[in-house]
Amino acid sequence: MELTRLRGFRDLIGADARAMSLVEERARTLAARYGFSEIRVPLLERGDLYRRTSGETSDIVEKQMYVFQDSDEARTTVALRPEGTPGVVRAYIEAGLDRSDPEQRFFYTGPVFRRDRPQKGRYRQHFQFGVEVFGRADPGCDAELLIMIDDLRRDLGLTLSFEINSIGCPRCRPAYRAALLEFGHAHLDELCEDCHRRLDRNPLRLLDCKVDVEVAESAPRSIDFLCEECRKHFATVQELLGAAGIAYRVNPRLVRGLDYYTRTTFEVMAPGLGAQSTVVGGGRYDGLVEAMGGAPVPGIGFGIGVDRMALALEAANRMPGWAPDAAVIALGDAAIRHSAVLARNLRGSGLRVEVLSPERKLKALLGRAARIGARFAVIVGDHELAHGVVQVRDLLKSEQREVPEDQAASTIAAGRET
Repeated sequence: MELTRLRGFRDLIGADARAMSLVEERARTLAARYGFSEIRVPLLERGDLYRRTSGETSDIVEKQMYVFQDSDEARTTVALRPEGTPGVVRAYIEAGLDRSDPEQRFFYTGPVFRRDRPQKGRYRQHFQFGVEVFGRADPGCDAELLIMIDDLRRDLGLTLSFEINSIGCPRCRPAYRAALLEFGHAHLDELCEDCHRRLDRNPLRLLDCKVDVEVAESAPRSIDFLCEECRKHFATVQELLGAAGIAYRVNPRLVRGLDYYTRTTFEVMAPGLGAQSTVVGGGRYDGLVEAMGGAPVPGIGFGIGVDRMALALEAANRMPGWAPDAAVIALGDAAIRHSAVLARNLRGSGLRVEVLSPERKLKALLGRAARIGARFAVIVGDHELAHGVVQVRDLLKSEQREVPEDQAASTIAAGRET
């Protein structure tokens, strides 16, 4: 039997893993600055959780969930987490926060699973960093989350494009749904099989279809059916984004792929990723908590596709240097014993340091230091130990000088700037 990874899954090694970690670390730091606290929810949930929230007609529920029966007494149908929001909402309700302390701000990170057609930027296990805000119905919260994404964009040094829309509320959505249904039946011969099957149950899926894009271009627009309150809400979001200097485009076809969204929806795209260019998606879901049995608490959130954001970093050549600053080379038994202390002191000064194997000759070790990308080699032998010095070799300039051991870190730090 050949033991290889499953189709649609991947190993993250070296630069790929570092890019993912960088996105997650920067997003965590930003979430803390915005007052979010962390929440961790299970990877495995009841399958009904996603059917009730994501929607029976969504691609996630119809095609992409990993679902199986547990071997417990009830033969419970369970699913691997395909997205983050439903589990966070469930935890929020189950902890009683919807009634005891409704206004909450959470962030989460971890893997999600979708049995989708694998391609670059779309994997069956991918990683998501998400935030959810409960108890805020005001448009200022919508704008704040988009500003937060723009702050992350700036922090990562990326160029991203923002698209927003409003799909209305339960008061104005029925008229828009009826208009889409009429449009769909009028163009039935032009629609794909999936749209035929979904049309009467959820005509909004027509706008989210990846096959019937040209047909959807002439479909009714949600913003033309907004009630006065939704129109005012969306106008305020746009005004706040303009005041924050965030460029965006109103995309009246943007409905997202999940049934729970209301009012503001948005997507953020990165150039250079082809068909899988969406790196962030989210929106408002004011009726979801109540629909899941909780109090009538509004909510809004977004999810970052960490894999795609990492690809965007690599495509834009925005990966910072991860190579060690210095490689420690020990010559002789006494120097080998001392090398661990030397390396620890250098690391304590904030340097990235790797200790090389003592089983090779100096020339081979210098070659190894260059291959791993170290800028400097710190060489210590019997002479250096006897005199309290080290040899600091600049591998880029092919220059070497002897310095007191306690000045090695400052010598390397200064050399990095030249």
